[in-house]
Amino acid sequence: MAGSSRRQGAPDGKAAAGGGPQPGRAGHKARARKGKSRPRDKKQRPAHSVRLNEHELAIIRSGAEHVGMSVAGFLAYSALATARDQSRTAAAIATERDVLTALFGVRRQLGWAGSNVNQIAKALNSDADAPHFAAALADLRRAAQAVQRAADRITNRREDEAA
Repeated sequence: MAGSSRRQGAPDGKAAAGGGPQPGRAGHKARARKGKSRPRDKKQRPAHSVRLNEHELAIIRSGAEHVGMSVAGFLAYSALATARDQSRTAAAIATERDVLTALFGVRRQLGWAGSNVNQIAKALNSDADAPHFAAALADLRRAAQAVQRAADRITNRREDEAA
């Protein structure tokens, strides 16, 4: 085959009718970008994964879209900002610990109040006197109010995070 080209494709470097590579074009496909990426180092960096529930992912996506960043870039930027501001991060964690401590305390109070109410019910059912009935009910009310306050703190915190 004298004079014929050994390479495949259309003659004279023109585009082929099929879906193969096009002459004069790089083989890289343009990727759709979501938001602005962070500057990158030239060498390979380790990757990390994060597990989120649907609600958490929705909050993060919303935050990333709001500032025009990708979810990965937003996570990296947010994590670095949080790690750099140790006092603020410690305050947020301390608030969570306070809520948990309050809930454990309330659980103890409810256990004591439940025990007192059971003793009062036993005494009243056997026609005995229950002199501490009013105090036990007051303890029960205080415990219920403490549960309400802790629930309100958790609810308000979640609403602040979602906003």
